[in-house]
Amino acid sequence: MRIDAEPAMRVRIVEVNSRRDFQRFVDFPYRLYATGYPQWVPPLRASVHDALDTKDNPFYANAERALFLALRGDRVVGRIAAVANRAHNAFHGDKVGFWGFFECENDALAAKALFASAERWLAARGLDIMRGPMNPSTNYECGLLVDGFENRPTFMTAWNPPYYDTLCTEAGLEKSKDLLGLWFAVDAPSFEIPPFLVRQTERALSRGRVTFRDVEPARFDREVAICWDIYNNAWERNWGFIPMNESEFRHMAKDMKHLVSGGLSFIASIDGQPAGFMFAVPDYNEPLSRNPGGALFPFGLLRMLWFKSRARRYRVLALGVKSSFRSRSLLAVFTSEIMRRGVQIQAEGAEASWLLEDNTLIVKPMRAAGAVDRMRWRIYDRPIAH
Repeated sequence: MRIDAEPAMRVRIVEVNSRRDFQRFVDFPYRLYATGYPQWVPPLRASVHDALDTKDNPFYANAERALFLALRGDRVVGRIAAVANRAHNAFHGDKVGFWGFFECENDALAAKALFASAERWLAARGLDIMRGPMNPSTNYECGLLVDGFENRPTFMTAWNPPYYDTLCTEAGLEKSKDLLGLWFAVDAPSFEIPPFLVRQTERALSRGRVTFRDVEPARFDREVAICWDIYNNAWERNWGFIPMNESEFRHMAKDMKHLVSGGLSFIASIDGQPAGFMFAVPDYNEPLSRNPGGALFPFGLLRMLWFKSRARRYRVLALGVKSSFRSRSLLAVFTSEIMRRGVQIQAEGAEASWLLEDNTLIVKPMRAAGAVDRMRWRIYDRPIAH
């Protein structure tokens, strides 16, 4: 769907400093996608507010952000956030700034003006590169969809129209990294756990060192502490990774307590020591697609809770193994285990996302195990002019 710009009205950029403009910033995508985009799933407004909440979200203890609206007349035609993430730059020793929460009509002038405003804000903070989209970091929703537009996105992943990539490239942004969503079709008539996975799994399990147990929401504090420790160790060498302190990890995890579905989220131990975890949730985008206003109460939450025990499609949010326990055979055990559990609960399938395109230690074995490419998201870079 193309929305033509109004050339008679110049683009005007305003920084969000009022409650009214903040509400317009949040509201814009619900209006933009109201017609003509059936694949888009309205996010819960509560989640959007939380991701932007500089007061109560622990992410902003080490970051700051600015929000901008693009207007033609008094009509919002686009939005963007600029984020200075001090935790990222301290960890990586670089000077990268971020942009995110980008939404725009098919209006190249408005998009260029938004990126220019974000760039000026980041330049004033001494940053050299602008990277995104990050909403607001790699620990949250990130990436701009560049392939798989025909598919409805899974829970907590992004969907946008194809013209967004053109808006970015015309504004001088270039590919930095692609993120993949791989689909395991567990209910396919020909589906079977590949023999090589079975052999590797049997060999690993026969030694009696590897055990699995379900994540227990009733013992939430214990589970969060275990997963936080594994998370910061397992992802430490990943591109774009930013360690989370315990308060931020707990903040992100608290809502997941009620969304976990039995069977597909589990912790692996080796010789009794927690070594890795896999976290999968039902694809709550199915009920949320019927919640056009994005309200949590009353129907958004009720739809999600009703759906929880009826889901047949899932998203694997995280799979991590501590570096000291990492091996090819342990990945095989994890993959085999989630396939086995998927068959057991009669799942239709699951998407593993996001996976770095060049993470061959994960992507290659998953494709060999039958996973197919379903979605692809892109992270862009642009030098900041000083």
